[in-house]
Amino acid sequence: MAQGRRRLAATLDEVASGATALSARMVALVGDLGARLRELDARIGVFDEEFAKHARTDDAARRLATIPGVGAINATALAAAVGDAATFARGRDMAAWLGLVPRQATTGGRPKLLGITKRGSKYLRKMLIQGARAAMPHLAKTTGKVGTWLRGLLSRAHPNAVVVALAAKMARTAWALLRRGGT
Repeated sequence: MAQGRRRLAATLDEVASGATALSARMVALVGDLGARLRELDARIGVFDEEFAKHARTDDAARRLATIPGVGAINATALAAAVGDAATFARGRDMAAWLGLVPRQATTGGRPKLLGITKRGSKYLRKMLIQGARAAMPHLAKTTGKVGTWLRGLLSRAHPNAVVVALAAKMARTAWALLRRGGT
């Protein structure tokens, strides 16, 4: 069965038109749900436009949006959450603050890297990981440093681990852009 927001809207409209064998009360309720869905879609569209406008006018968000996988929403969220990047001594500290670096367990003087720490902002971490997941196929095909690094990592690690590593690299790049002003 087809799924998704558009399919739901089409089904609600079909039921609201009375094309099914439901009672008049059920048809009215489903029609109300369809109207609410369209209302919410319109509100989300307004917010998306507002974020895009802010990302175009804010200097920090505009610089952050140049990172592959960071769009208007990620850029404005990062700029708002991080604020002054001088708070972090280096990019890894910001990635750790976001929970994108591996936990370490040391035994016998040999460190062992475990899963990501999952500390910090769950929302920002999720958004960076989604952005990295979206950008990874394109970046892995490029011939630059990032493409070579990604292909090498993909050859020896699970794709999900590579996505998190790319998200951590995006966080470090964001720190550099915020700290140094994009120079």
